[in-house]
Amino acid sequence: MDSDAHANPAPVRAPVCILGLGLIGGSLLRDLHTVGCPAFGWNRSSGSVDAAAAEGFDVSTDLVATLSRAAEQDALIVLGVPVPALGTLLDTIAAHAPDCGFTDVTSVKGDVLALVRDRGMAGRFVGGHPMAGTADSGWEATVTGLFDGAVWVVTHDNAPQDDTSGSPWIGVWRRVVEMADSVGASVVPARARKHDNAVARVSHLPHVLAESLAITADQGGALSLSLAASSFRDGTRVAGTSPGLVRAMCENNRDALVTALDETIALLTAAKDSLADPDEDLQQLTQDGHDARLRFEARAGRTRDAPTNRPFIRVRPGTDGWLEQLHYAETVGAHIGVF
Repeated sequence: MDSDAHANPAPVRAPVCILGLGLIGGSLLRDLHTVGCPAFGWNRSSGSVDAAAAEGFDVSTDLVATLSRAAEQDALIVLGVPVPALGTLLDTIAAHAPDCGFTDVTSVKGDVLALVRDRGMAGRFVGGHPMAGTADSGWEATVTGLFDGAVWVVTHDNAPQDDTSGSPWIGVWRRVVEMADSVGASVVPARARKHDNAVARVSHLPHVLAESLAITADQGGALSLSLAASSFRDGTRVAGTSPGLVRAMCENNRDALVTALDETIALLTAAKDSLADPDEDLQQLTQDGHDARLRFEARAGRTRDAPTNRPFIRVRPGTDGWLEQLHYAETVGAHIGVF
């Protein structure tokens, strides 16, 4: 990774309007405030707004007024609500902030892109997904520094193919990348379908497995739960996530998740067959799994705080060949910077 990737991130001075103050949206509001970026937000729940306001944040329960302000200030709008709520929110944006660029922070990109395109709003939309979070939700779960060192996927499905230098979309894309960079995230570009296929394996599948592992242990009774230690705690951590949030992310990525589950079930079935046969063993599974984990550690670092070995590529948005650079970065999982 380029050692200068985050040495001097460009300050974000243009306003950011965050719609939805849960774990991701609220933590983003905190981080933008910390780095001196003008940011304000909206949330439907008055309890969350009251709690955020009590800490000095600029927030409101009035969506129309918030969007009117975003339009006046040409703010970048961040959609921080679950996928089922996006359709109504997009319609309201179209009515009250039709010229603002906007992004999202949801864990699926294909369904969101379809909602945006159905409304003819693709020319100012750039999809996003910070790969960060905890098992908790709501404003009370928000923290400063949630995105520091995390990957933030930024999509480019809507990039114009010709005469891109003067495209408004390019400006929105740059603002999204710079916002993510300003809060310490590493931007990795990916198109919606590629993103959804990848997160089905590394994000959504772990949720399904964690739920299954938690249930299996619980069925072992009190003794099983008393004996459970760190491997069980680590393996089931995300099962503590709100069931509604887990359902939303998994059910909105059904096809890719089914493919990942099919591969996992095949591995588990083979393991069961090997254990059932005294002449067989788990050598292949344990060796392949160990090797796969080491490849992950070599790429991402052994711990969350360790430096990564992702390639780093600088791109100049709108110039000849820049989309090819993004496609290459997507293929190798590279972190990008803009200049």
